[in-house]
Amino acid sequence: MSFSNELKRLNIARWRVAGGLTIAMMVVYFGFIGLVAFQKSLLAVLLRPGLSLGILIGVLVIVAAWIFVWVYVRWANRHYDSAISELRGRL
Repeated sequence: MSFSNELKRLNIARWRVAGGLTIAMMVVYFGFIGLVAFQKSLLAVLLRPGLSLGILIGVLVIVAAWIFVWVYVRWANRHYDSAISELRGRL
């Protein structure tokens, strides 16, 4: 495979991973916003004194963002960066 084709393949893989994680984050975030807009009574349910379902889900949205970033960084470090280094070595 030529250098240009390998670089294009890597770029497509990077966009696929980044796009998939972006869509996943949008589903999580807009799902939460949809709950805030349309199911306020559900989010007001108290799980414990001082902890409502809305607060718990809000925290989980933030944790999901961290997890998605971790997944991308781990993928980039294991696959993308090593493949780019290999291509640079062949220049």
